[in-house]
Amino acid sequence: MDFFAPVPRGLEPLLVDELRSIGAVDPKALPGGVQFSGDWAVCYRANLESRLATRVMLQVASGRYRSEDDVYRIAYAPTWARWFTADQTLRVFVTAHKSPLRSLEFTTLRIKDAVCDHFRSVAGRRPNVDTKAPDVRIHAFLSADTVTLYLDTSGEPLYKRGFKPAAVEAPLKENLAAGILRLTGWQPGSEALVDPMCGSGTFLIEAAQMALDVAPGLGRRFGFEKFKNFERDQWLPIRQAAEARRQAPRPLPIHGSDILEAQERKSIVNLRSAGLDGCVTVSRTDMLELAAPAASGVLVANPPYGVRLSDMSELRDFYPRLGSALKAHWAGWRCYFFSGDPELPKGVRLKASKRTPLFNGAIECRLYEFAMVAGSARKPKGEGGAADAD
Repeated sequence: MDFFAPVPRGLEPLLVDELRSIGAVDPKALPGGVQFSGDWAVCYRANLESRLATRVMLQVASGRYRSEDDVYRIAYAPTWARWFTADQTLRVFVTAHKSPLRSLEFTTLRIKDAVCDHFRSVAGRRPNVDTKAPDVRIHAFLSADTVTLYLDTSGEPLYKRGFKPAAVEAPLKENLAAGILRLTGWQPGSEALVDPMCGSGTFLIEAAQMALDVAPGLGRRFGFEKFKNFERDQWLPIRQAAEARRQAPRPLPIHGSDILEAQERKSIVNLRSAGLDGCVTVSRTDMLELAAPAASGVLVANPPYGVRLSDMSELRDFYPRLGSALKAHWAGWRCYFFSGDPELPKGVRLKASKRTPLFNGAIECRLYEFAMVAGSARKPKGEGGAADAD
């Protein structure tokens, strides 16, 4: 069977490697996702094990179109009754790129009508629509002349891990956080990690789960469990193997802090909800005064930027102080900042050793790497002048 797994833009190559490691056949990166093949076991494992995918979608139909009537015919053709019944609720989602059709709402309605008419013809009745908590989600993607229909095997997006009751105003989605951790090259369990602006603890939770080999989907249910052809006897051993692999909680070299007491509490609550109580050290500390807990490691943060901070003068004042704090306290560390503000490197007055383009939803961002050299690289006078270590 053919599948498509959407992923935050910029993480497609990482998802290719991840899907290949769990048995996907011929994973191929496309803008915004990865196309791959496999059987139901691969589908089950991808949902359970992927830290990066947003969903796993089964392709059920594809064809060329010129009008909404063409889309209706393509959507009517699949044997929808193979996967679900008229007693289950559904919802149709449509996205488009360069589609000539004028109304995506009308196109959505035509696809819904096609599926319901299919059931009326084969079962004598039609399923109902539920826009809040449908049993089945159908996704349609329209290009300039082709429509492709997918059955969502995930249900809720995979970045919803099934815990994290305490939220913050501008959260970082879990799969994007996991991708950023992968991009830093952090070695789970053996290398120190610090998030000095931890908010609700997203980086901390994802890092601790990586270190303890906790499959990200163990705390939730999936859309495929509601399918008619759901193979429970195949699914249970896959889930049980992941459970058996999970390591017991233990203190890890992972540290989080935040200047706000409310954010510190949210991190602690969310870590406890994820079964990670006691694994991560969390404190209330100003990042500008925070000392490194080890001689080397990875610092990663999602600092406020543009859309998250109303007073830009506050940001202009903060950046130089951040650069000074990095030089004073974090020599020997690899420091990463995820931001949609292109002025960050200039503001902190440090040269970024790497800039990786990523998208946070529709916001184009960069992951800036600052390799803080331990010691000084200044040469004595008479040996070629001063060289800035940073």
